[in-house]
Amino acid sequence: MLKKSNSKYIIIVGCGRLGSYLANRFSHTGHSVVVIDGKTESFEKLSLHFSGFKIEGDATELQVLKQAKIDRADLLLATTERDNINLMVAQVAQKIFKVPHVMARVYIPDRENIYRDLGIETICPTTIVGDLVADLYMEGLVHDRKNEGVSG
Repeated sequence: MLKKSNSKYIIIVGCGRLGSYLANRFSHTGHSVVVIDGKTESFEKLSLHFSGFKIEGDATELQVLKQAKIDRADLLLATTERDNINLMVAQVAQKIFKVPHVMARVYIPDRENIYRDLGIETICPTTIVGDLVADLYMEGLVHDRKNEGVSG
């Protein structure tokens, strides 16, 4: 567990696989976490030990972000499955509410540079996994089944 003095106030928009994973992890390590999602059933992905808050609502609405106390946030992570929503929420957090650390998930790799040009940090699972697989292959760490002939 982190010491309380190191505890951060984190808002996560989207409680899918990535959002719930991050919410559970940050909550487990002692951070104050608020998760926003438009569907109540999405919160079922949270651990029984999740100690944060859940807000059912549309994070593109300023009132929902205010309800999440965005003005206190140290970090906002936009992790929905919709790039445009993630960009919009990230920009609002950064430009209007001056959240010090903002990151948006990007599904379409070609959009990463556009978001970065707008000053938004991004994470693109497709790019991360693709680069990792390519690097592992280039370093010879991926097993080559082609040369595994059946000897007789």
